[in-house]
Amino acid sequence: MSPEAAVKGIRLTPKALKRIRAAMAKENVSPEQGGLRVGIQGGGCSGLSYSIRFDSKARDRDRTFLFDDTASAPIRIFVDPKSFIYLTGMVLDFEETLMRQGFNFINPNSTKSCGCGSSFSS
Repeated sequence: MSPEAAVKGIRLTPKALKRIRAAMAKENVSPEQGGLRVGIQGGGCSGLSYSIRFDSKARDRDRTFLFDDTASAPIRIFVDPKSFIYLTGMVLDFEETLMRQGFNFINPNSTKSCGCGSSFSS
């Protein structure tokens, strides 16, 4: 993780970084050009839900976070201004257990979340 990313509020665990890198390679998304868009949208059982998808480039007002583990090209995370209000301080992890496999949003702004972990309220 770059020092800037730690200061600015979005963090990735090494497991999440590895999984994002593998998924980008599988989907033919170039780390030099594209990145992972992380955001929130209205909906879900708790009011807001997380969204992640690949994007080809940052938008004008996006905050872009660069994560470099020096093993490969840096990974970029794009967050729109509205989502950043709810995601600042968040850690994105990847969990792989017998019961569940997927990204885990560890969000200090969440006051209540649902059982599936994909929606929250603040």
